[in-house]
Amino acid sequence: MKGWIVDQFSRLPHPRMPSGIFEWIAAGVFAGFAGLLSLDVIRTVIGLIFGHWYITVTVAGCAVIGAGAWQRWRRMAHHRRTERLSTLRLSLADLDAMGAIAFEYATRDLMIRDGIKAWRVGQRGDQAADVIGRDCAGEVIVVQCKHTTTGNKVGAPVIYQVNGTASPIHGADIAVVVTNGAFTRDARQCAQAFRIHLIGREDLARWAEDGITLYQLLRLSPPLRRWRRLRHTAPRLTRHPPRRDVSGVEHFG
Repeated sequence: MKGWIVDQFSRLPHPRMPSGIFEWIAAGVFAGFAGLLSLDVIRTVIGLIFGHWYITVTVAGCAVIGAGAWQRWRRMAHHRRTERLSTLRLSLADLDAMGAIAFEYATRDLMIRDGIKAWRVGQRGDQAADVIGRDCAGEVIVVQCKHTTTGNKVGAPVIYQVNGTASPIHGADIAVVVTNGAFTRDARQCAQAFRIHLIGREDLARWAEDGITLYQLLRLSPPLRRWRRLRHTAPRLTRHPPRRDVSGVEHFG
């Protein structure tokens, strides 16, 4: 029966663009009449609503109730989602098995788990930002995600790109590059100069698998007030001094 209905529907004439001047004129006349009719209907409805106080009160009450219900639903949905992610744990094997897009969503969920309102923005032309978060003080955290084959390293060009877009374009107070791989020596030196936080494989395991929060991982102080937001990424984005890795190179995160 369903197949027959679909077949009959497919035989109906489908809309097409007018061809020829006469069809365009006819289409314009029809559109004009349709517009006038729509305006008349709207005018009648508005006159009916505002011409009878009880209708106005009813419509206004329904609008207020609907808006309140919508806002309540959004708050409850956000609360349920936050609760669901509060115990989120992801192993390195889980992260390695993901694709690039899934890795971005996983980063977003980890930030939400840590109490940061975050959303994924990564797509073509994303200006070196895959996830953007906003903490309870309103500070903006911009994250560039680099999902690589295990053992591969993220190079300095990525750091230069993030430094050039994080604050000027996305208004970042904190810029972060996270990867399931590692970073080259040049990338770490650039990150030190530009005060960009790096989360490599070992730190990613502490964050995703061990449950260390992003603030603890990056050794950030509690969220600062909005008046301390800085306009430029370099050299003032970080809130803590650099630490040295085993090779003696200073880096952040």
